[in-house]
This record gives sequence, C-alpha cells and structure tokens, in this order.
Amino acid sequence: MEQQQLRLVVGISGASGGIYGIRALTILKKCSMNIESHLIVTRNALITLQQELKMSKQSVYELADVVHFPQDIGASVASGSYPTLGMLIAPCSIRTMSEISSGMTSSLISRVADVMLKERRRLVLMIRETPLHLGHLRTMVKLTEFGAVIMPPVPAYYTHPKTIDDVICYTVARALSLFGIDTDISPTWLGIRDRTHDNIMKLN
Repeated sequence: MEQQQLRLVVGISGASGGIYGIRALTILKKCSMNIESHLIVTRNALITLQQELKMSKQSVYELADVVHFPQDIGASVASGSYPTLGMLIAPCSIRTMSEISSGMTSSLISRVADVMLKERRRLVLMIRETPLHLGHLRTMVKLTEFGAVIMPPVPAYYTHPKTIDDVICYTVARALSLFGIDTDISPTWLGIRDRTHDNIMKLN
C-alpha cells in the first residue's frame, strides 16, 4: 500500500515577524520526514516581508512545495477531505485570529484554519502582538476552547542562543514539534545537568 504524503499548511499573515513563517518553510524543506509544505500568504504579509526581509513575492513562493492564493476558496486545503497534519500560522495577526474565532471565513487562510478546527486537527497560532487587551485574551481563550494552540513566539534562553536566527529557528522548531515533526533543532530539556544528586535532594 502506498504511503500517504505528509502535508503541513503554513499560513503567513500580515503581522510583523514574517521571518517565523519563512523559517518554517526552510526547515520543512530540509526535514528528513519529507513533509510537503502548502503555503498561504496574505497580501499584507507580502508587503511586510518586503519591508522587513526585502523578499520578493516570487522568492517567498519558491520556498513552498505548493502555493495557494489567499482568495482561492476552491483550493485543495479548503476541504476537510484533504489530509494534512494541520496548520501553522506564523505570524498570526490579531485580525486573522479574530476572524478564525468568529467562524468567518472570508479568506483561504481563515477557511483552512476553520477546517483544522472542525476536523480536530492541530492548529497553531503564533500570535504576534503586545501588549494585549481583554478582548484579545478572551479571543485566545475562545480559540483554545475550540482546540487551537496559542503559541506566541517567546524566546527560550536556556538554549544559550548566539544570534537572532538561533532564537527564531528554535521557536519554529518547537512549533513544528507540536505536529509531530522532528527537526533535530529543538533540544529536549533534561534538567540542570551540573547539579549533583545530593544538591537535588537538598532542594526537595
């Protein structure tokens, strides 16, 4: 029996931090698990990527295995019958988050997110906004109750990152691990290794 192709949808919204979505695509390309990446990038995201990373539309598209245009409601990923591991939106703007939580599917990115929720697949939203008001927080609670994972791109310092890209790659690898994707980038925390057994016992 032919093995089913593993697929992950990557959405990039117009929020600052498009580098997270870009890194997700580049990591997936190198992944030994042979994950087929399906990209949905909004018009505002292309503007942000040009401003922040000097990336052209074509250079963004070339990173993905399959590109779906944001208004193509007839795309394969718009149907729950099309098998995927889930969807990562990185970054996820407040507008996109709010649209998903309301069930309004005016674009492909929100439609696919809605599909992930109804099919009980993994939906990870890398919210890029701070500070947050009560409405934002309540929307996040609502989405969590629906089954989504809210994952702000918070840096991890225990990995001793040396560059900004180290921080970004680790965060993206953590997000991908939520889909069961092993990237060999995200180290597993094993505890503080230089503590002796006696010192640990004293802390208890």
